[in-house]
Amino acid sequence: MSIAGLTIIGESINDSVPSTHELFEKNDIAGIVELAKSQAESGAAYIDVNIGLRSPGFMANIIKKIQEYISLPLSIDTPDPEIAAAGLEAYNPERAGKRKPILNSISQARMQMFNIYKKQPFIPILLVTEGAEKNGDIKMNKTAEETHATAKVMMNIARQHINNVSNNEIILDPGIMPIGSDSDGNFKRLINSINLIHQDADLKGVNMSVGLSNFTVMLPSKRADGSPVKGPLESAFLTMSMPLGFNTIIGSVKRKYSLLPDDHPAMQCLKDVLELEGFDIIMRVMSFYS
Repeated sequence: MSIAGLTIIGESINDSVPSTHELFEKNDIAGIVELAKSQAESGAAYIDVNIGLRSPGFMANIIKKIQEYISLPLSIDTPDPEIAAAGLEAYNPERAGKRKPILNSISQARMQMFNIYKKQPFIPILLVTEGAEKNGDIKMNKTAEETHATAKVMMNIARQHINNVSNNEIILDPGIMPIGSDSDGNFKRLINSINLIHQDADLKGVNMSVGLSNFTVMLPSKRADGSPVKGPLESAFLTMSMPLGFNTIIGSVKRKYSLLPDDHPAMQCLKDVLELEGFDIIMRVMSFYS
């Protein structure tokens, strides 16, 4: 299920998952707890909790209920500072072997989320796909150099807010987009961003993570010959990125991630994608699964 050196944050308790959304709508707390337990039993290192647009009180209750049954640390996943605060304040480190939770994710547009650290220390995931311009406007980073520059800015901000924090207590998220519609070359930006971060001595030892299922969303489950599509492409990404210091995913504990040989068709596909531009990228991915 897992690769040595790869930390998996179990992704299933997320409002964007239709079956989980239904559990939330029914207030089926027992069903949510079972999702947490099954991921813990299947090798997750953390359990992600994303309740969507529900109330801070709902998040607090979910955190408390999950911690009654599992001893893994949790990842509080929300862009809403109030929901984040409620989840972190409800979190009990004693129930997780005194381990800190993760807070996913802080960007330059959400700097106030660092203020919660004083009430409940956490491991921050810093979103570096968007950066602030000189006038304060937030824009999406379109190049590896822009992503790397935002990573350096966000790391310095984290150091200002968290006393004596070390690089290995921070996670950077350089962003991953669906490979099946990547006419803008985001995969190339991502791999080059990871490489620039890896080469930067000031960022040595920092963790890097993405929501890996986003990479293959909307692709078919099987190739024309009946072999899987998504798992191999996700594994190919890990094979290419882990030697560059990438080490964490929000992902599925059911997926059989593995390191692939260079001649694997999924590896050949992603290597070709790095050399292509525009619609040719989409056509190359289609040729992999058709």
